[in-house]
Amino acid sequence: MSKVLITGGSGLVGSHLKQILPDATYISSKDYDLTSEAQVKDLCSQNWTHIIHLAARVGGILENISFPAEFIEQNLLMNTLLLKYSRLNNVENFTAILSTCIYPQEYFEYPMDESVIHSGSPEITNFAYAIAKRSLAVQIDAYRKQYNLKYNYLIPCNLYGEFDRIDDKKSHYVTALINKIIKAEASGERKINLLGTGSPLRQFMYAGDLAFVIKYCIDNNISESFNVANNENLTIKEIAEIAVKTCGVDVKIDFDNTSPDGQYRKDVSNKKMLDILPEFEFTPLNVGIRKVFNLYKDRNNI
Repeated sequence: MSKVLITGGSGLVGSHLKQILPDATYISSKDYDLTSEAQVKDLCSQNWTHIIHLAARVGGILENISFPAEFIEQNLLMNTLLLKYSRLNNVENFTAILSTCIYPQEYFEYPMDESVIHSGSPEITNFAYAIAKRSLAVQIDAYRKQYNLKYNYLIPCNLYGEFDRIDDKKSHYVTALINKIIKAEASGERKINLLGTGSPLRQFMYAGDLAFVIKYCIDNNISESFNVANNENLTIKEIAEIAVKTCGVDVKIDFDNTSPDGQYRKDVSNKKMLDILPEFEFTPLNVGIRKVFNLYKDRNNI
């Protein structure tokens, strides 16, 4: 019988997993400090068959620029300790959730597939975080090779969903965007202000879709590593326009082109994923945005 542990269980993806995988054990930073070797050693000794590693130190562009040391130190510690004590305690299956920020800042061919992860340097604005996540891919590949373990990683594109943090500095872009739209509607503002030029291209995926893929991997004993991303690769401006239209709020979108844009594009291929899950259907962006908008308004969080 499976005994599944989810780290980062109170976060964006973990909260979606709770809805479809209720029998798993979910922990957050309130339960365990994953940078503490003693605590991770104790955690991994509890006879898990699967560990899904969602926990990470995360943040937006400004946080990544301001606190690179914390981003690389905390993520490297968590990743290394969890892998080490999972192996030593004979955890059979370990799946880590990475990010497409591990891919090269620039590449000659898009969408990028899993073979080109190390073909260039990551984007400079979140370099420390990206290197920590890329290192986790290297660690897992090394463990598979040396110890013949069923350890793998999934590389999702940018995420959004109902369980993201309501914080302009820490929220994912789509969540922060919806937050701004709701605030503008509530206050009678006629415009919203967004950072950058609006020109970068991004794939954004509803977090519930990633949760479903994780559950599928657990249920079907999938141990391959692959990208998880949809085919909607839109500019930041196009995403903002879709959000405003979907939410039905009459506001103008202003961009602060003195702020950093980050990586221009980083879209990845989902071919390998769809070979494994050929029937999978992603949630369209406007449908996902409508879910988040409606729920946030109902919760009166904003």
